[in-house]
Amino acid sequence: MQEYFRLFFIFFRIGAFTFGGGYAMLAIMQREFVDREKLLDEIDFLDIAALAQSLPGPIAVNTSVYVGYKLKGRKGSLVALVGTVLPSLLSIILLAMFYNRIKDIEAIQQFFMGVRPGIVSLIFLSAVKLSKPIEKTKFNVLIMVIALVGIILLKIHPIFVIIICGTIGYLYSRNKENTNGHI
Repeated sequence: MQEYFRLFFIFFRIGAFTFGGGYAMLAIMQREFVDREKLLDEIDFLDIAALAQSLPGPIAVNTSVYVGYKLKGRKGSLVALVGTVLPSLLSIILLAMFYNRIKDIEAIQQFFMGVRPGIVSLIFLSAVKLSKPIEKTKFNVLIMVIALVGIILLKIHPIFVIIICGTIGYLYSRNKENTNGHI
């Protein structure tokens, strides 16, 4: 039971102190579960993040549920889910109750002005950390370039970019197996 409380409080802490949504949370989750707690290795976390991104729903919630499941099964996934969303739920309820009273307070406006650049840096850090365990092959670099061009220049929705890159990866691997004589 103590392991479930520990898991809950790790996710609760991540959920309570991460501004900026799921991508900002990824860097903190990686730091907690890979670097600090050593409960997952980088490749496992990268796979979890990739899977969580490709599924419907918020990436932070999907990642939390999968990490919880990988560490402690179904109960772990439920504990991780509650730990992740409870701080946001409580914050939203409090904000909804007091928003009209605080929305024009200068200090609140300045706080959010400072939080925004911090969120961008967390998202960038997450991208850098998630890219480290990826082999730097010509194929992988090509996939990253295709994804960036698709999203930034061609304005293709990220979901379609994920599907396209996944399909290219599948076809490439299948072709590579056939070329090497494997079925």
